[in-house]
Amino acid sequence: MKFPGHPRKRTSRESPGPAALGRRLLACTAAMAGAALAQPAGTDSPLRISGNHRFLVDRGGAPFLLQGDAAWSLIANATEQEASLYLQDRRAKGFTAVLVNLIEHKFARNAPRNAYGEAPFPVPIDFAAPNGKYFDHADWVIRKAAENGLVVLLAPVYLGYPGLDEGFYDEVMAAGPEKCLAYGRYLGQRYKGFDNIIWVMGGDRDPGPARENVDMVAYGIRESDRRHLMTAHCHSDSAPAEQYPGSWLEVGTSYAYEIVHLRLTWDYERKPTMPLFLIESVYEGEHNSSQVQVRRQAYWAILCGEFGHVMGNYPIWSFNPGWQAALDSPGSVSLMHWGRLFRSRPWSELVPDTGHKVVTGGIGEYWGLDYLAAAATPDGSTVIAYMPDARTVTVDATKLAKGRANAWWYDPRTGEATSAGSFAAEGTRQFTPPAQGDWVLVIDDASRRLPAPGL
Repeated sequence: MKFPGHPRKRTSRESPGPAALGRRLLACTAAMAGAALAQPAGTDSPLRISGNHRFLVDRGGAPFLLQGDAAWSLIANATEQEASLYLQDRRAKGFTAVLVNLIEHKFARNAPRNAYGEAPFPVPIDFAAPNGKYFDHADWVIRKAAENGLVVLLAPVYLGYPGLDEGFYDEVMAAGPEKCLAYGRYLGQRYKGFDNIIWVMGGDRDPGPARENVDMVAYGIRESDRRHLMTAHCHSDSAPAEQYPGSWLEVGTSYAYEIVHLRLTWDYERKPTMPLFLIESVYEGEHNSSQVQVRRQAYWAILCGEFGHVMGNYPIWSFNPGWQAALDSPGSVSLMHWGRLFRSRPWSELVPDTGHKVVTGGIGEYWGLDYLAAAATPDGSTVIAYMPDARTVTVDATKLAKGRANAWWYDPRTGEATSAGSFAAEGTRQFTPPAQGDWVLVIDDASRRLPAPGL
């Protein structure tokens, strides 16, 4: 979307003048200084990267399971009362993170103003002149999230899907590196003391010509904020490490529709290793989504090696009429059961069974939507397998921990666990779900005396 007075974007064939070159040189110098600060301070960081670079840990060293919810317009559209209601509900359902736009380009009712009529910048937008009253409300929402134990995946300047007017791509290009750097510095100073932020750069697209300016926002933040990790939200099926090769990127994301497990597996195998979570896939209530689709992508995420998943629901993400009734949607309830299951088992120790050495039969079509994803701890003490539709599966019990094993069927719709028997860890075993639909098979070393899955 073009705003009145918006300058023409310079093409690659046009050469900047001497003044523009000077500004770029200054910006690049600042970027180099920011690059030196790209790694957050280890001792004071609310969340840190695990030793194997596969997940995040909190200050106490406990693995952080990212049970996320897309709440893009929370800061812009919700009042304090509405935000409290939403955040308390997500906490009650076990969510640990919410994905939020710090500033909203299109989907606020009076964009870019918030529910109290405050705009983040003057109009036309000037990133170097933030309105403190707007950000006071943002501060309140982020602190309220912290009170509810929620990390805010905070997008400082959402670029928007290509070809649409949903984001700030044109404004970022018009602002240039100097003003983007100033905006980043403002955010770094303002939010360095918060304990529940992960910065999400970009937004729904590859940066292309805007990468320099996005980098400036990131490096501006980094000048004073060395506490918070940074990730990126690129275009579907793009890898952030390829789109943002700068030193600020520390956490990777996956973004895919349709056969999601393929993208998850490819991202997991990418080198160098980086913690990954599924930042976006099909949203409940959009794209003719089915409930098995919503569950399938969440289970695939963990069992393909990522440390979490962000679900989405319309109208929740936009806080449009009807969002309160959607809080108890089947997707939200399913993700509650998802979180309870994985928290009841050593999920961070699971390694994807991509070679099908543990679950050897009933895998389904690798290039299809019925693919069974499985993962096991290295010692074979826990195995978890998710099947999108019921079928008999075969397990090589010699890959399990020696002794006896307990098996369970976990219903991802209801969170109920049913015993599938106890057996000696030898030979092969076949398991058939108790009914039609999608199911989770959980097998544990009996000597560990673990409770039923989900407890």
